[in-house]
Amino acid sequence: MEKHFLSQSNDLTVGDHKKVLIDFAVPVFLSMLFQQLYNSVDSLIVGNFLGKESLAAVSSSGSLIFLFISFFTGMSMGGAVVIARYFGEGKFDNVTKAIHSSVLLALISGIVLAVAGVALSPQILVIMGTAENVLPESIAYFKWYFVGAPTVVMYNTFKGIMNALGDSRRPLIYLIISSLLNIALDLFFVGALRLGIAWAAVATTIAQAFSVILCLIHLTEKNRIYTLSFKNLRFDRKMTAETIRYGLPTGIQNSVIGFANVMVQANINSFGDDAMAACGSYAKTEGFAFMPITSFSMALTTFIGQNLGAGKKDRARQGARFGILSGMILAEMIGVIVFAFGPLFIAAYNRDPEVIRIGTMQARIESLFFFLLAFSHCVAAICRGAGKAFVPMTIMLSVWCVLRIIYITVAMHFCHDIRLLFVAYPLTWTISSIIYLIYYKKSRWIDGFDLRSPAVK
Repeated sequence: MEKHFLSQSNDLTVGDHKKVLIDFAVPVFLSMLFQQLYNSVDSLIVGNFLGKESLAAVSSSGSLIFLFISFFTGMSMGGAVVIARYFGEGKFDNVTKAIHSSVLLALISGIVLAVAGVALSPQILVIMGTAENVLPESIAYFKWYFVGAPTVVMYNTFKGIMNALGDSRRPLIYLIISSLLNIALDLFFVGALRLGIAWAAVATTIAQAFSVILCLIHLTEKNRIYTLSFKNLRFDRKMTAETIRYGLPTGIQNSVIGFANVMVQANINSFGDDAMAACGSYAKTEGFAFMPITSFSMALTTFIGQNLGAGKKDRARQGARFGILSGMILAEMIGVIVFAFGPLFIAAYNRDPEVIRIGTMQARIESLFFFLLAFSHCVAAICRGAGKAFVPMTIMLSVWCVLRIIYITVAMHFCHDIRLLFVAYPLTWTISSIIYLIYYKKSRWIDGFDLRSPAVK
């Protein structure tokens, strides 16, 4: 049975560490490309077919969606760390228990998220200062998006399970299919039928549900040690505790970043719908810079988890160095492209001159600092893979949330200039990178699992 199990997954503890990381990261990178396309299609089609106000409505809800969704996707990372660790140790019974515990936790979380998102969206959008002329469309888009929240949580959980087992190719294939379906539905509902902004969210929900079905078909196939079985969905006490231990800090980390982004969005809203549309367009463009960051950080989490689980610390160090360097170089290359061609990227979403001007301004201020963003995310991923998720949570909470909010509050009090909002990001990326560098060089992150359990023999 072990041979059959291993043939269905990729062991990242053997082979050249550079090749292994690249082979794993490339499909993740392509997945991120289609995920960003997935996320951008709504804005592209809405902005071009329904106009600037509808684009502003979609943009105004983006940070709020991230605030709600990011906690639960962060929790799913905890399950992935546990699965990768026990897979590296060769404890396949624990792998199976961790998978079923993670899926049940995701199912419950998705339902809770849907109810909370639909119920609270109007009040929160009002608190954020969303402009009255775009508020009704923002609420409609937000509510329908959260009707499909369970599919978002479940897909991220299934993707995390497959990635933890070394399989980054199937999630890519499923995401490509789902992205193409999303584009077709958006063009049909919004472009052809002109049904309105809410139907862009409906299209996303349908496409995301289809990707969940594809994941389920694969994970429920028989004759595997890690076959997902609905009748075996239950919380294993030990696996659930470890999932929460590793996932809760990441969920909190994501949420506090999301909260800080909501505060930034609230200040952006005060500059009017031109700024809302411009910053929303730039956020979609910036998402493409996140692709190499996300791909190598996800690869690092799985690589570190499997190799430390197998007791291969030197190999974990080598992979960490290579992953950090690769992520930084790729992110900066994209940053240079965004800096140079920012006006063209912004114009793809909306051709209003003021929207292009503000979006380009943000691109020119932030894009050349993407290498620092990559460094922070890669070291955070290494910490999570080593079972030390509390560290990135603490750093992100103190720098990307508290410090960022303090800076914005003080800056906006003395000078109501949107450029000061844009500076908040490279400023906090720089500070967090300095702290992460000190931690990476001075701490015992490599011994993360040893501090909790006996060494692997």
